[in-house]
Amino acid sequence: MQLHSQAEFDPNSNNPAEKGLQRVLQRLVQTMQRDALVRQTTNNLRESLQVDRVVLYYFYSQWHGQVTFEALSSEELSILGSSGPDECFNDEYAALYLAGRTRAIADIESEPINPCHRDFLRTLQVRANLVVTVLVPKGLWGLLVAHHCQAPHSWTESNIQLMQSGAKTLTTSPYILET
Repeated sequence: MQLHSQAEFDPNSNNPAEKGLQRVLQRLVQTMQRDALVRQTTNNLRESLQVDRVVLYYFYSQWHGQVTFEALSSEELSILGSSGPDECFNDEYAALYLAGRTRAIADIESEPINPCHRDFLRTLQVRANLVVTVLVPKGLWGLLVAHHCQAPHSWTESNIQLMQSGAKTLTTSPYILET
């Protein structure tokens, strides 16, 4: 295998292999910048809100997604890779989130929510949650979610605004708009 020094690599070359490599490298850099932004946003939110977990639930196809980033107070609270129960996230919920729904639940045990949703939250050790949408021009990109696991948690207006600000940071990023 022959290695080329940087001086030999011409980004303006018409060589298809070099152009392909340039596109791959550009995509890799954008992905790394996007990931760093999401990681920083979730970490800052978790610290500011003083909650157990803040996650990004990313939609990889219509109404199907998974937790792709998380900031944790303790590693045993990890739900990275978790996907929601498809039967709970139906067209009705999707329409609400597409409209920009923000949902704050102080205590899942006393809130009137769908039993399927309550059971799902219990499996994730959630006692209180705050959900804001990450909407991009193409539609619902994801959900930014704060979880408090140890006890109920009363969400203040400033908590909600902080989460919405975090979501706005993500929705205005060129690294996310291009995905």
